[in-house]
Amino acid sequence: MPELPEVETTRRGLEPHLLGQEITRVTVRDGRLRKPVPRRLAALLPGTTIRALGRRGKYLLIDCGAGTLIVHLGMSGRLWLVDASTPAEKHDHFDLVLANGRIVRLRDPRRFGLVLWRKGDPLRDPLLARIGPEPLSAEFDGAALHRATRGRSVAIKQVLMDSHIVAGLGNIYANEALFRAGIHPKLAARRLTRARCAQLVEKIRDTLTDAIDAGGSSLRDYVGGDGMAGNFQNAFLVYGRAGAPCMHCGTLIREIRQGQRSTFYCPKCQRA
Repeated sequence: MPELPEVETTRRGLEPHLLGQEITRVTVRDGRLRKPVPRRLAALLPGTTIRALGRRGKYLLIDCGAGTLIVHLGMSGRLWLVDASTPAEKHDHFDLVLANGRIVRLRDPRRFGLVLWRKGDPLRDPLLARIGPEPLSAEFDGAALHRATRGRSVAIKQVLMDSHIVAGLGNIYANEALFRAGIHPKLAARRLTRARCAQLVEKIRDTLTDAIDAGGSSLRDYVGGDGMAGNFQNAFLVYGRAGAPCMHCGTLIREIRQGQRSTFYCPKCQRA
């Protein structure tokens, strides 16, 4: 958390306010994130203009012409717009000050986020080069998922969490998509037929699209780039609902641990 819908919502919220804006100053209050924030940004970025705001998996890509800022929100980060007069708080580590008097501010209480600089093609950066296809792209379809699962005895939930298989899906949305597809999260990936892979891809897309339309899921600290909270948490069918009745059949939702992450499922609706 934040996962793909939250990052995409952040991108969409920031994009109309950032495109064509000149960066006048960079403020790094504490650069001790997962990797140190490059000190040279304070000299490199002033005077540059933001040309595009993209996303790859859970990474935001801010194209500044001479290079690209690669931003990851970590476990608890948010990137949003504030007025220049808004005082920084304890966990506000990084600011991009714009010529229009607004600030793009990164808050990251747990410091698992990233702010890095890449010259040239950002998709060739080691952090991004091996990420799998975007789940909302034509590249990720039932055939692609079927190929990726052949010979794999690992649980399908674990496969969906592997960013080399599919980019940025995340725990919340893997849980929700598997429920929508009626697939048990512990099912061995190799047991999925082509038809079920196609169905699962369809439900992944539906889940992510619904989440993006709802502004993402606001759990803990997340807000979008415009400072507004998301609403998709109000539509969760299984995630975080252990012990509550399934909204489809009334059976109690169960919780297990897979790969040190919580998995939620309905034992009746998701039998295999």
